[in-house]
Amino acid sequence: MDRGYIQVDSMYRTSVPNNAAIGDVSALEGRVHPQLAHVSSAEGTLVAERLAGQEVQPLNYDHVPSCTYCNPEVGSVGLTEAEAKSRGFDVRVGSFPFGVLGRAKMAGETEGFVKIVADTRYDEVLGVHIIGPRSTELVAEAVLALRLECTVEELMRTIHAHPTFSEALGEAAHAAHGAAIHL
Repeated sequence: MDRGYIQVDSMYRTSVPNNAAIGDVSALEGRVHPQLAHVSSAEGTLVAERLAGQEVQPLNYDHVPSCTYCNPEVGSVGLTEAEAKSRGFDVRVGSFPFGVLGRAKMAGETEGFVKIVADTRYDEVLGVHIIGPRSTELVAEAVLALRLECTVEELMRTIHAHPTFSEALGEAAHAAHGAAIHL
């Protein structure tokens, strides 16, 4: 136990043979365990696959989406600019306001922005932070980008339908390269 939580390794094994713990009851060594339903589900799937004899990899907790259901919504995944710098990355950022988007104007939901945090050396997307309309839905594209080790250029070259809120992700990628199209 660790302060009332069950200490587990990266495969959710406890110190008791043949016992595993996932979700809100578990404590991960060296990091705060995100107490989110979608994290518990992913951990449970990993344990079930491990017990079934499948090859599994530890979860990357930097790729866990965080959603705040308020007005405006907040969706975030990956490293913040400060976290990326503290880990030694040479950071580049790009941001794009929702207020410029035709879809946001049509819906009357123009407050907010998308911010992309990237590594300058390899152009890898390290984090995406969204405040504004549909943020808790839009963060899914960002999670996939991090999972696939997407570069900013790859995200920038991904065609986003027009007019949509998701265009803001592509535009933020363009901004990270100093070339936002619709600003």
